[in-house]
Amino acid sequence: MSVMYMLIAFSLILAAMFLLAFIWAMRDGQYEDKYTPSVRILFDDAPIEQDEDSKEHPSIQQQQQQQRNETKKH
Repeated sequence: MSVMYMLIAFSLILAAMFLLAFIWAMRDGQYEDKYTPSVRILFDDAPIEQDEDSKEHPSIQQQQQQQRNETKKH
């Protein structure tokens, strides 16, 4: 029977730790912006440096970027 009291006390301590972690996350603002993390993967990162081989044979993404840059100029 004493094991039951130990398990109840342990579960209450564990629940309190999760509650404190949740409160800390809410105060830190981790749930404020729900939209940006879901679309961040769709945006381009910083440009990647090109080596000699890739300059001669640009990838499809580089060709698309060049086309977008050309359309912006016109």
